[in-house]
Amino acid sequence: MSNSHPLRPYTAVGEIDHVHILSDHVGILMNGEEYSDVTFIVEKKRFPAHRVILAARCQYFRALLYGGMRESQPEAEIPLQDTTAEAFTMLLKYIYTGRATLRDEKEEVLLDFLSLAHKYGFPELEDSTSEYLCTILNIQNVCMTYDVASLYLLPKLTCMCCMFMDRNAQEVLSSEGFLSLSKPALLSIVLRDSFAAPEKDIFQALMNWCKHNPKEDHAEIMQAVRLPLMSLTELLNVVRPSGLLSPDAILDAIKVRSESRDMDLNYRGMLIPGENIATMKYGAQVVKGELKSALLDGDTQNYDLDHGFSRHPIDDDCRSGIEIKLGQPSIINHIRLLLWDRDSRSYSYYIEVSMDELDWIRVIDHSKYLCRSWQKLYFPARVCRYIRIVGTHNTVNKVFHIVAFECMFTNKTFTLEKGLIVPTENVATVADCASVIEGVSRSRNALLNGDTKNYDWDSGYTCHQLGSGAIVVQLAQPYMIGSIRLLLWDCDDRSYSYYIEVSTNQQQWTMVADRTKVSCKSWQVITFDRQPASFIRIVGTHNTANEVFHCVHFECPAQTTTHKEETGEDDVGTGGQQLASRPLRSSSTSSVQSLPGCTSHS
Repeated sequence: MSNSHPLRPYTAVGEIDHVHILSDHVGILMNGEEYSDVTFIVEKKRFPAHRVILAARCQYFRALLYGGMRESQPEAEIPLQDTTAEAFTMLLKYIYTGRATLRDEKEEVLLDFLSLAHKYGFPELEDSTSEYLCTILNIQNVCMTYDVASLYLLPKLTCMCCMFMDRNAQEVLSSEGFLSLSKPALLSIVLRDSFAAPEKDIFQALMNWCKHNPKEDHAEIMQAVRLPLMSLTELLNVVRPSGLLSPDAILDAIKVRSESRDMDLNYRGMLIPGENIATMKYGAQVVKGELKSALLDGDTQNYDLDHGFSRHPIDDDCRSGIEIKLGQPSIINHIRLLLWDRDSRSYSYYIEVSMDELDWIRVIDHSKYLCRSWQKLYFPARVCRYIRIVGTHNTVNKVFHIVAFECMFTNKTFTLEKGLIVPTENVATVADCASVIEGVSRSRNALLNGDTKNYDWDSGYTCHQLGSGAIVVQLAQPYMIGSIRLLLWDCDDRSYSYYIEVSTNQQQWTMVADRTKVSCKSWQVITFDRQPASFIRIVGTHNTANEVFHCVHFECPAQTTTHKEETGEDDVGTGGQQLASRPLRSSSTSSVQSLPGCTSHS
């Protein structure tokens, strides 16, 4: 290969791509007097340019230079205010070549450059510059960067600045950039629950800002201080001498502090979206419970009867529990915990949170429900420092076992009803730790594996003898369920009759579908009033071919989009009607069997 030819970008056969050459040649025209027909003046510096190039690249310049205004006159000289020569030089280079070098420029120049990209309508340049600014955020530049990002409504850059300031709140408060923030930007920062600095430090930083910006309304600024979070000593010795708040405001704060529950105070907390903060990395530790070291080690595979879990004895007065102390007050709305699940046992429990270990708020109450394996729990966001899990029941013995614990703040949207999740996706899956605890099948969880294509006379279904037993599915935790979808075995023309009940404890059952007098085939969609459910029992009452009830697939809630794709129908015969709940029925349970003998049932 000859070394005299520069490497060129790879192109497909039959395509020529010399864009880089075009960029280089057009770039030669920049700042040259030759062929120029307009001149911009920035900070007394002259920038010759070419109308047609500017107009082709930018709608703003198209309107300015060809819109019939004074600037459209030949050889016009156009002064530009509110920018710097350095930033405008960078913009012209981008207009002429499509290139810009950011890494060697000062933050002030980059922010001016970003302002020009926004002003003149270069969205791709705006995005690329914002992305680069996200990578160079530091204590010195984050405030002025946030000011610009919030002014121009740049969501990604604004979010990154907020996250950086949240994690470095005290350093930001003492930085010079904090004093130069605009009033709207200042308020939007300190009003955030996640701007988690001590309230005394926030007050003193705002006091310094007021001194630095004497023309602004100080009363509105001081309203951002959460006075009830400050101690009596701080209120009397720091706030009162400043004269920025009235004596009545201070007395009101003392009254709120003394009369309110601690957990009702408007605390600030660390916010790290989507990341587990119950880890050694963030300073979390287990402070109560037996075998503390296992809970936060991240190992969710290696555990058995003897090791790999934390525990506490279950007593009637619920004095025992497992307690986690987070590294600092934090905002959380999501907890994941793994209950010991090496056999079929179930547990009941509740979870409380606190800031001071004295005032506890219950965020999860599963004390009346049977739960197993992984628990995915959601609740309204709370600031807390301590989390306490109290087991109230174990179906095997009087000990409560947890293998793993995680907590975090999630941006995932969720709906709660009566404290329980209203799921939109199918939760009766093996991945969600649902299981078939009664019924006969070649494969233990064939009913829940999502396979609605591969079944025949011998396999791919779960069944039970008519008049004896049932098919029972246990969900990992209670959900608010209002619909169910079934696929009845349909390799021939047979039809079935059945009914469905739900329960939270396997003791009391509520009928949600009665199809004992209806001939049903293939896909079934059942809807009913939403109610708590941990167990779903399907009881076959008739089969036109033999004495066995067969079900290929089960899901809840019903996935209507999937149903349309699989059947081409919006509804299924009798499957879509609204069915009223029926009186309670007694339970009957037996264990799941995986028996080849079910072949003969078909």
